[in-house]
Amino acid sequence: MSAADDILAFAHIGDLHLTAADADNARDFRAIVDQINAVDGLDFVYVPGDNADNGTPEQYALVRAGLDRLRRPVHVITGDHDMEGGSLDAFYAGLGALRLPYGVTVSGTRCLFLDMCGPGSGGPDFRLGAEQIAWLRREVDAAEAEGHDCALFMHSYPADLKGEGEAETVAEIVHRSRIRLVEMGHTHYNELANDGRTIYAATRSTGQIEEGPVGYAIAAIDRGVVSWRFKELAQGWPFVVITAPADRRLAHAEDHIVSGATEIRALVLGAGRIAVCEFSIDGGPWRPMRRAEGERRFRATVDWPVGGRRLAVRAQDSEGGVGEDRIEPAGDVSALVNSKGLGSDADSVGAWPDRGILGTQLGPNRNGRHW
Repeated sequence: MSAADDILAFAHIGDLHLTAADADNARDFRAIVDQINAVDGLDFVYVPGDNADNGTPEQYALVRAGLDRLRRPVHVITGDHDMEGGSLDAFYAGLGALRLPYGVTVSGTRCLFLDMCGPGSGGPDFRLGAEQIAWLRREVDAAEAEGHDCALFMHSYPADLKGEGEAETVAEIVHRSRIRLVEMGHTHYNELANDGRTIYAATRSTGQIEEGPVGYAIAAIDRGVVSWRFKELAQGWPFVVITAPADRRLAHAEDHIVSGATEIRALVLGAGRIAVCEFSIDGGPWRPMRRAEGERRFRATVDWPVGGRRLAVRAQDSEGGVGEDRIEPAGDVSALVNSKGLGSDADSVGAWPDRGILGTQLGPNRNGRHW
C-alpha cells in the first residue's frame, strides 16, 4: 500500500545477536521476516543494532540473508556488539548499510538514524561526537521549519552516552524539538517512557531474551500521537493498533485529551482481507469503523462521552481471525506528565501487559545477565 499519507508506521525487530544459522534466534528472525512480508501497511522495518553478536563477517552474512528477504525498505543501525571487532568495517561491508547518520522523510515524518557506537572504543562506550550532534541539531531545526515531526532511531537512551556533556545535550535537543518518538534497542526488554513531550520505546531483543516470548514491535506516529504495541511471534492475525486518540500513558499535549467530537483511528495488519472493524467505549455496543480505498487506517467519529475511560477496537478477517486493541484515553490535563529525568528510563510508564511490557527490566541495562 502507498505510504504517502499522514501516518508513519513501521516494524521494529529487536537486537538480533546472530551467531549461527541453526540457532533459535536465527530461526525466529526468519519467521519474523515471513510475518512482516505477509502484511501491507508498514513503511519500513527497523533493526536497532547488535545485529551480529561478535561482529564477524560470517554472522553479518546471516543478517544480510534475512534482511534481503524483506519486501519492505529496511533501516539498520549499529550497536555495541557491532563494534566488537574494534571497528564498523564488517558492519558496513557485510550489510551494505547506509553510512550513519542519515535522515529520510517518510509519510511526512523526518526519520533520523544515529551511530552511538562508531565514535566509541568498543563495548557500551556510547558516543555521538561533535559532528553527529551538530548534524542532529541541523536536522531537527530544518524539520521544525518545514512543519515536520521527527522520529529518532538510536541504539540506547541518550542517558547512556559517555561523551562529555553528550547525554544532557542530546536529551535536551530531543525534549525541545518535534521529535515525537525515540526508538531504541539495547535493553533486551520492552519499555516505554514518556517525558511529557517525547516517547522513548525499547523493543525486546530477538536473541539473548531474558523476559517473555520472542516477537517484534509495531510503532506509529499519527498526527503527533505515538502508538506502540509488541506482537508475539506466535500471535495470530489480525493485529490491531489504535493510533488515535492517544493512550493516557503516552499523551504529551493538551490536544491529546479527549472531549466532544473525537476521531478514532486504527491500523489493522493482517495476512487476509479484513472483513469487519469496530469500536466500543467502556464495554458498550460495538460500532462500525470504515477504511477508504487506499487508506491504511480504519476510522470512526464519535461524540466522546463525559467520563469515558476505555476504548477498544477489534477486527475480524475473512478467515475468522480476530484481533483487538485497548487503550485508556486521557480525560483531563492531570493525565499529562512532567519528566523525572530527560533522556532516560526515569519516565518509564511501567508494566503494561496489553503492550507486551512486563516491567521487569530483565536485561543487561538493569536486572539481567551480563552478556
